[in-house]
Amino acid sequence: MMMTREGLFSRLATLETPRLILRRLTMADAADIFSYSSDPEVARYVLWDAHRTIHDSRMFVRFILHQYRADDPSSWGVVLKQTGRVIGTIGFMWWNIENRSAEVGYSLARAYWGYGITTEALFAVLRFGFERMRLHRVEAQHAVENGASGRVMQKCGMRREGVLRGRLFSKNQFMDVALYAILEEDWRAMTRPTEAQWRR
Repeated sequence: MMMTREGLFSRLATLETPRLILRRLTMADAADIFSYSSDPEVARYVLWDAHRTIHDSRMFVRFILHQYRADDPSSWGVVLKQTGRVIGTIGFMWWNIENRSAEVGYSLARAYWGYGITTEALFAVLRFGFERMRLHRVEAQHAVENGASGRVMQKCGMRREGVLRGRLFSKNQFMDVALYAILEEDWRAMTRPTEAQWRR
């Protein structure tokens, strides 16, 4: 049975992994978000510009809160259990209910790159997509220069389907992106990764 949208994002469930809590964002998270979103390296391959002031981060949180209220696809804050701080976001960019498909995207503070944090978070979100949203297909894309993001997708069982030339216009130039996807049958068949594999 296909999931309907009613209430799924307006009452966004909290997800937990060995090292993380994925939860709704609040205005109190703006300072944490600014601490990493102001880093030009974090913003280098994404569609948004590095935050210049805390006001930019507050505006971002307000946008996410609006998405919650509208019950539209939106993001979780990625909270590191060890510190209780928001160190990134991950969530759905869009959701096509008729075709049971969606796209996921994420960003993470540079201090936590290379430790399997994003892989751990993405795995939890894929589980939510297939088990709670009843998705058949989940897509993700990354700038072709950002190979590390592709490795995250691969670790979660996503397959590279090709390169979309000039797919996005960002930072005054057209960007080639690599497209990845995972189907429900892929998800059901895959061997669940361990924390040690996430860290590789």
